[in-house]
Amino acid sequence: MKRLAVLMMVMVSFFLLASGSAAAADDAKVKAATQQVESGAKKIPDGKIGEGVTETAKGVGYTAVEGTKYSGDKVKEAAQATEPPARSAWDNTRDGVIGAGRSVKTFFTSLFSK
Repeated sequence: MKRLAVLMMVMVSFFLLASGSAAAADDAKVKAATQQVESGAKKIPDGKIGEGVTETAKGVGYTAVEGTKYSGDKVKEAAQATEPPARSAWDNTRDGVIGAGRSVKTFFTSLFSK
């Protein structure tokens, strides 16, 4: 019995530390999941082992889900930050004309330089 309680407390502390990285995601959802883990862990020493383990496991699952959502949002934000800005049709046309002009200049320069 004590062994299970110690194991659950270690597990709870591990998941509380792991959920700390997700705290900025959606604080309300992550905190609710953390509270569920804590309340489930508190029921175990009171003799409500089945109920406590079930609630703790659900809380751990919810914490993992919210942490994953947060990580996904951060990866998406990072990907959007690295994308080049959208270019207008004028920018593309101007770059094409400049490139064509350079090609023509290079052609005539190499033709008459020999």
